Amino acid sequence: MRHARKAWDVRAMPPLPSGLIDRLSATWGNEAPALLAALDRPPSTSIRLNPRKPGGPTGEPVPWCTMGRYLDERPLFTVDPLLHAGAYYVQEAGSMLIERAMAAAGLIGADALTLDLCAAPGGKSTHLLSLLGPGAVVVCNEVDGRRQAVLQENVWKWGSPNACVTRLPAEAFGTLPHFDLVLLDAPCSGEGLMRREPMARAQWSLELVRQCSAVQAGLLHHAWGALRPGGVLIYSTCTWADEEDEGQLHRFLQQHEAEVLPIDPLDGGPVRGELGLTCMPHRCRAEGFFIAAMRKPGRTTSSAAADACTADGHHLRPPGWAAVPAALRTAIDRSGGALPLTMEVPGGTAPHPAAACCPEAVDLLRPVLPFTTVDLDREGALAFLRGEAIATPGARGHALMCHAGLGLGWAKGAGNRWNNRHPSGWRIRTRRNGV
Repeated sequence: MRHARKAWDVRAMPPLPSGLIDRLSATWGNEAPALLAALDRPPSTSIRLNPRKPGGPTGEPVPWCTMGRYLDERPLFTVDPLLHAGAYYVQEAGSMLIERAMAAAGLIGADALTLDLCAAPGGKSTHLLSLLGPGAVVVCNEVDGRRQAVLQENVWKWGSPNACVTRLPAEAFGTLPHFDLVLLDAPCSGEGLMRREPMARAQWSLELVRQCSAVQAGLLHHAWGALRPGGVLIYSTCTWADEEDEGQLHRFLQQHEAEVLPIDPLDGGPVRGELGLTCMPHRCRAEGFFIAAMRKPGRTTSSAAADACTADGHHLRPPGWAAVPAALRTAIDRSGGALPLTMEVPGGTAPHPAAACCPEAVDLLRPVLPFTTVDLDREGALAFLRGEAIATPGARGHALMCHAGLGLGWAKGAGNRWNNRHPSGWRIRTRRNGV
């Protein structure tokens, strides 16, 4: 997973746009000075633990997320093998309010057919995979090729058999009203990122707000079309702009009938609006984030149900795959889809890197492509993650390289060493001393 240490210094940040200061002052009145002051302070560091994989840093619980933790300081995540094994995900705490929206919809633990429409880099997809039931199928979609590669890496390392990663335009789903849940974390003007992203400060403008609002309206149309009757739409942004948040949804509700679901954040920090919740850094330990949930009228019975994972050619089929409508299965398969198990390489068939991090995939591979399991200490794990060969006598066949019992990737025996098969794009670039 791709995270690196960044020393935060307000002097290295562009100044807050004057137009944004004026808007925030007009909107938040007496609270504006506290909000503006908070934007010149360092953001909190938070992670979300993977309930399927032990390990990861410890810290103070995030009040609205069962597996969320605040860290006292930001470590160099890149040199922690547990991050690369998918034991935790580095995520902004406000984004973890997805869990409370899921609770409002009654979907925690549900075997729901789910779409994360704009899923990169994968934080909310991995959260959904942890919150849903064993028979859920989660389609993690990203239309941008570069961002989809990052999404793929992060979702695969999370190690859930329920995920399908696709690269389809939003309109491809808008004519497939099959989903029990659609999450639309919409591209936005990024007002809530002003403490973390210099680009958010540099690019902000009223024109950007207007452009994002227009894009979001189109995405909302397609997301709503993808929902079955009785399905739930969760809408979120990382901005405070009314045109993109409450105002956007008010316009949507003028054209669509929907039940707005009240979200309880279990904490007094997030600001409750008419339709959703807003996080602000002077009110709670979070960046700027907006979230709302709406249920589509009608009712149909979801046919998703837990089953066993199966192998189909080079791919793992999720436990709920049989319940996915045929047209949607076809669209998923045409766009990459389910977790890969094997791949063709010169000389034959090899385990796919994605399979190393998924216990169910490992179990499916074991009888058809035998391998050795090698557990590495931290130094050995970092050497493997850098792409180095691992010296050992009698190395033959394929090997699953593990750390603390968690899969990292694959190697191929060459007599006196394990040759590294970790994808070059996933390798860490730090030197041996971690700098």
